[in-house]
Amino acid sequence: QVRLVESGGGLVQAGGSLRLSCAASGFIFRSYEMRWSRQAPGKERELVATITIGDRVTYVDSVKCRFSISRDNMKSTVYLQMNNLKPEDTAVYYCNAVGSSYTTRGNDYWGQGTQVTVSS
Repeated sequence: QVRLVESGGGLVQAGGSLRLSCAASGFIFRSYEMRWSRQAPGKERELVATITIGDRVTYVDSVKCRFSISRDNMKSTVYLQMNNLKPEDTAVYYCNAVGSSYTTRGNDYWGQGTQVTVSS
């Protein structure tokens, strides 16, 4: 059974930090590109950060130099370190696994999301 379980969300003041974690199970984690997306009320879901199976990372412009994505293949966990948080970062954050090998391509799994609220 595939599971992606996010944790680490919460309420924080502007300028503060949070570290999100996403624990994966039920699939071969190291064969999947891992992503963090977010969705604010009334807005479309937005891709925030990506880490490939080769540890190449990319970020949406609005979080560059503030957020950092990393992965631990031994623990089947992906992280999102969020620093200098702003009220506009308030959203539900979702973990996403996208198959990146010949045998896993086409697979796309999502977690249930974790709420991040940044107060001004």
